[in-house]
Amino acid sequence: MADYDFDVLVIGSGPGGYVAAIRAAQLGLRTACIESRETLGGTCLNVGCIPSKALLHASEYFDAAANGTMAKMGIKVTPELDLPQMHAQRLDAVKQLTGGIAFLFKKNKVEWIKGRGAFVDAHTVQVGERAVTAKDIIIATGSSVTPLPGVTIDQKVVIDSTGALELDRVPQHLVVIGGGVIGLELGSVWRRLGAKVTCVEYLDQILPGFDGEIRKESNKIFKKQGIEFVLSTKVTNVAVSGDTATLTLEPAAGGEATTIEADCVLVSIGRRPNTDGLALEKAGLTANQRGQIEIDHRFQTAVPGVWAIGDVVPGPMLAHKAEDEGIAVAENIAGQTGIVNHDVIPSVVYTWPEIAGVGMTEEAAREKGEVKVGKFPMAGNSRAKTNHEPEGFVKIIADAKTDRVLGVWAIASVAGTMIAEAGLGMEFGATSEDIAYTCHAHPTHSEAIKEAAMAVRGKALHV
Repeated sequence: MADYDFDVLVIGSGPGGYVAAIRAAQLGLRTACIESRETLGGTCLNVGCIPSKALLHASEYFDAAANGTMAKMGIKVTPELDLPQMHAQRLDAVKQLTGGIAFLFKKNKVEWIKGRGAFVDAHTVQVGERAVTAKDIIIATGSSVTPLPGVTIDQKVVIDSTGALELDRVPQHLVVIGGGVIGLELGSVWRRLGAKVTCVEYLDQILPGFDGEIRKESNKIFKKQGIEFVLSTKVTNVAVSGDTATLTLEPAAGGEATTIEADCVLVSIGRRPNTDGLALEKAGLTANQRGQIEIDHRFQTAVPGVWAIGDVVPGPMLAHKAEDEGIAVAENIAGQTGIVNHDVIPSVVYTWPEIAGVGMTEEAAREKGEVKVGKFPMAGNSRAKTNHEPEGFVKIIADAKTDRVLGVWAIASVAGTMIAEAGLGMEFGATSEDIAYTCHAHPTHSEAIKEAAMAVRGKALHV
């Protein structure tokens, strides 16, 4: 039997990688994790999910004070923006959480190998001058920002999502290229703090992949908040002169070009897998046309002993997906049965209100067969009413014959939390009747899910 340095070697310490490493160690496997950053946690904890939520939360408070929301509730304040302190609390959150992972590594005896890893063969990874061997290797290198051809990111005038977290001033005019989750979240932060925000999207609607009604309603809400949208439009050039960028726009279907100017441009057109530099070919692997590593249902690649999870494999690029895959792959390596139901992975946009969904869109469900749809407006929800949060709705899509829930979509202040109930129900094959006849605490936002389920059955009470 070959003598390896470790039983399991994880490349990358993002939500998938660090969870896989900890779970493998918990299962009694000698485990190490390769990470080149100065802190663990990958993009999510360092420059993604966590810091963006810290700015979103803080900017919500500022906006509520500035736009009169607090005054309507009898709280009269005149806010003053302390941007350095807003950044400081963001950095503190990141420091605490990344430090927490380092603590968990020590607690579970996971060795952190600092540096970048590249395959030597299917059981060996070179990290600097050290060759590390392992019986099983998990690729969890995550993803990075997709560049816009011909556009240079200088992190001053033209920025990516990382740069959008570090701005030391509020832009006068921020143009966001891309109407997806990241662009809308970061655009919302700077809109609340005083920037004029214009979002340019190639498609005819924002939030690709989300339910059609949710996309349209979200667009309407964001426009009401002050974000301008230029849809069905592509950016063909960004020219920077001093502190000003001039963007050339053309209709997606072709036509006459126009220009707009901005003092800040956020490029947010998606993310791409981090497979460059891994020397996959030395392990006997090749990436597909999208740069992803193909796997089977157990997260095993085409090469025995080499596994892959998270953003480097097909599927949604979501931290919670990667986490669940990290647990599953570690359990599979240990001889257990690790499973992730990829049909029930929620998606959340942490804007105000939040936008969330799990399962099929109505459009996708109708392509497969006859469905029943129930909707309930948040304006009819007692908790939303008392909290002055009337915007949005909950929508449930169920199979017309079996009543089984196929998808749930919501726009609500706490939609990201509400959607967990829907995911849990769908995981265990819930019907709309199951949800409708489950007692929900009153008054809560989640009662809107119950009401939507009752609407599927034609029995909604409060509409």
